[in-house]
Amino acid sequence: MATPEKAAAIAELTEKFRSSGAAVLTEYRGLTVSQLTQLRGSMREHATYAVVKNTLTKRAAAEAGIEGLDEHLTGPTAIAFVTGDPVEAAKGLRDFAKANPALVIKAGVLDGKPLSPEEITKLADLESREVLLAKLAGAMKANLSKAVYLFAAPLSQTARVVDALRAKVEEQGGSAPVAEASADAAPAEAAADATTDAAEGGDDS
Repeated sequence: MATPEKAAAIAELTEKFRSSGAAVLTEYRGLTVSQLTQLRGSMREHATYAVVKNTLTKRAAAEAGIEGLDEHLTGPTAIAFVTGDPVEAAKGLRDFAKANPALVIKAGVLDGKPLSPEEITKLADLESREVLLAKLAGAMKANLSKAVYLFAAPLSQTARVVDALRAKVEEQGGSAPVAEASADAAPAEAAADATTDAAEGGDDS
């Protein structure tokens, strides 16, 4: 390959490393063209899978500040440059490797940190971003509902206390002496009634 072509290839690989959240290094020895095409298609939403030259990849990784891949850049090499969900990309590679043992996952990098094959497998075992977001949204909704209840409960109890006090006053005829004589007892009894009602299920409406 002529020097200008090498420079262009290195620049392209460098940009792929820089624009990818993760990259997974594989050996594809023994895979057919049809199988490689199938793998590319299965990963299209989350990554691009490209056959690379080891010497050029080493230089590109160095320029992009990627470490930990050089020792694995031997033999027929292809890299999955992950631009989508790294968990889904790892799942795709793991599942394909199970069905096609000729694909060997050798190493990877995630957010600039080197990954071993075992760590990539662990990554594949995680839940996808969409599932985690759905769970987070559910948790937030549950917490918001709880917060609304906690804020509303004291107001409800306060209303019950006021209603109970009013009922006590009306029951006693509304006279000032009785109201004064019962000033300590009535709020205590009303508050107890209100608290009991709230504990037993809140408003009936």
